[in-house]
Amino acid sequence: MESFFIRQYRHTDIDQCRNLWIELTEYHRTIYDDPSIGGNEPGLYFDSHLARIGHESIWVVEYNNEVIGLAGLIVKDNEGEIDPLIVSAKHRGKGIGKDLVAFMIEEARKINLHYLNVKPVARNVDAINFYYNVGFRAIGQIELFIDLQKSEKWLDGIQLYGRSYQY
Repeated sequence: MESFFIRQYRHTDIDQCRNLWIELTEYHRTIYDDPSIGGNEPGLYFDSHLARIGHESIWVVEYNNEVIGLAGLIVKDNEGEIDPLIVSAKHRGKGIGKDLVAFMIEEARKINLHYLNVKPVARNVDAINFYYNVGFRAIGQIELFIDLQKSEKWLDGIQLYGRSYQY
């Protein structure tokens, strides 16, 4: 693969970033077996994310004049969160995600953050394994749910502190 590079988001990247967001949403629809995730126009969620964190907090991966990945850095006090981290499926397995995370870690260090976190959805086992492999090994918070609508789409299989959980 020819070289790719990471750069700050530009307003002209919006359509390509929306497409990456759609790709991520479609993956979440698959792993949760729920076609309603993201609504009818999931790409527009990128717009609301962009408005919330600002264009200066988004970086993209460019390859052959195409945006093939993106990452955001949400900062609050002395903590940061990488959200989202997306690499187009056709470019995965080439080290791009690993390089993008390393870049985001350096950005967090530049602004002297104390912690950097990620929050992959529980069923995204690929993402959880990826983040573990690039150094995210501490658990800082756990989010538990009660399914009030009884969706019955939960899977068994997570053990934590001797308890069984669904995901």
